Amino acid sequence: MALKFGVLAAAAVAFGGALAGVVAPASAFDPAAGDPTAGEKVFRKCQSCHAIGPEAKSKTGPALTGVVGRPAGKFEGYAYSPAMTKEAEAGLVWTPEKIDAFLANPKKFLPGTKMTFAGLRKDQERADLIAYLAKFP
Repeated sequence: MALKFGVLAAAAVAFGGALAGVVAPASAFDPAAGDPTAGEKVFRKCQSCHAIGPEAKSKTGPALTGVVGRPAGKFEGYAYSPAMTKEAEAGLVWTPEKIDAFLANPKKFLPGTKMTFAGLRKDQERADLIAYLAKFP
């Protein structure tokens, strides 16, 4: 899994910098720094609105199974905001870097998002959460 995540992260760096006109701010994000076990604990902040795993279904927010590397706005059966739909149509892909930027400040990254969560301010928490999300392709 670490190799798959590392290859995905390398591709994201090469190709994900300016997708859909949404440019992630410079950050100290290092995909190799994430600890999926710690990320599982961070995910507790997300689980009231999101589910993950083979049988996950959308709640208030879409299920997050397979989100790392997935085109935005593509979880079947979930009604995305117009802002997310617009970015999805423009080609936004949830690379680790894009997820990191979104989680840092969802409303700044994507004005008009339905996500009401204020964000995760700590770089390590975001890296851990992304490592956890990557365990569910």
